[in-house]
Amino acid sequence: MLDTYHIYADESAHLENDGLTHMVLGAVWCEKTVARRAARQIRALRTRHGIHRLAELKWTRVSNSKLDYFKQLVDLFWDTEGLNFRAMVVDKRQLDHKSFGQTHDDWYYKIYFDMLKWILYPDRAFRVFLDEKDTRGVPKTRKLHEVLCNSHQDFNRDIIKTVETVRSSDVVLVQLADFLSGALGYANRHPGSTGAKAEVVDHLRALSGYSLKQSTLLRARKFNILHWEGGRGRAGWTAGC
Repeated sequence: MLDTYHIYADESAHLENDGLTHMVLGAVWCEKTVARRAARQIRALRTRHGIHRLAELKWTRVSNSKLDYFKQLVDLFWDTEGLNFRAMVVDKRQLDHKSFGQTHDDWYYKIYFDMLKWILYPDRAFRVFLDEKDTRGVPKTRKLHEVLCNSHQDFNRDIIKTVETVRSSDVVLVQLADFLSGALGYANRHPGSTGAKAEVVDHLRALSGYSLKQSTLLRARKFNILHWEGGRGRAGWTAGC
C-alpha cells in the first residue's frame, strides 16, 4: 500500500481582473499523520495567545495586536518536520491569453498543474484538498483531477486518489496555505512596506533564507517557490533565491 500524503491548496488574487498585480497558488503538503499533528499544534498555539481554537487563520487578519502569534505560526511551520509548502507566483501583468489562444480558465489548469506536478511521486498516494471558495465547484474540481491523473498516466487513480473541495474554516492546513500564500503575495506586491504584515514577511525571509521574490531551486522541499515567466504561455523559472 502506498504512503498517503495530503495536499492543501489555496489561491491568492487569482482572478484575472481584480486589480492586484501578483497571483499566488500555494499548497501545504505532508503525510496525513503530520497533518493531524500540525493541526493540533496550530490550535494549541491559538489557545496560548487567547484566540479561540476554532478561529479561522487568514493572512488578511495579520495585525500588530497578534504579531507574536503570527510569527510563532511561521516558526511552527518551519520547525515541523515533514510539513512543506510549494507555491507558484504569477505577475498577472505578463498574462496574454489571447496570443496563446486560451482563456483564463484554460491557463488556470496549466498553472495549477505546474504548481502541483513536482509534489506528486509515483510511489505515493495523494489526496488534494481545495478551498471551495476558490473554485467553481464540482466541474472545475473534476477537471483538475482529470488533468493531474492523465499527466501522470494514473488512469486508475492509484496515485492521485481524490481532488475535492473543503470549507477552509473546517480545515486548518488549508488556512495555513492561505496564510503562507498571502505572505508570499504580499512580499511581491508591497516591496519596502512596513507594519505587521511586513514583519511577518521579514521573519519568513529570515528563516527561509530566500528573498521570496525569485524562484528557489527546483527540488527545494521545505519551502519551494516558482516564479512564472510570461510570454511563453507556460510556467518558467527565474534564477536566484
